[in-house]
Amino acid sequence: MNNAEVAEALFAALADGNDTAVRGLCSDELCVRQNNGRPFGLDALLAFNTAVGQIVKAFRYENAVRSATTTGFVEEHAVRGTLPCGTTLDLLVCVVADVCGGRVTHVREYFDSAAAADLIAVLGSIAPTEPLPSAPSNLS
Repeated sequence: MNNAEVAEALFAALADGNDTAVRGLCSDELCVRQNNGRPFGLDALLAFNTAVGQIVKAFRYENAVRSATTTGFVEEHAVRGTLPCGTTLDLLVCVVADVCGGRVTHVREYFDSAAAADLIAVLGSIAPTEPLPSAPSNLS
């Protein structure tokens, strides 16, 4: 599987809530950062993904544009769905990731914090069983 195929499989697994597939595509030492915020690992990513999947109806990634790089991949996509208040989520995201041995080792995700404000507010109101990644300081 080349790096672009790893990206495609990863986002398909995340959209489907398939934790087993995500674990298979990511290093156990995965390091994720959103908007240069506090780094978090694979378990926190899975908890975050579960929380988003529970609150965003019809959660999906659309219009993916991805390119393999020599060290991983770059992908831009739209995150779409409906928030509990009925607001439409339409968030453009850019992901830069490192892949080693067919597994994602580092993810740097960038998005417009103003466009994510409603999602961040809803996520902040839930009480997860595991800590979720905190909003980067520029999102508060």
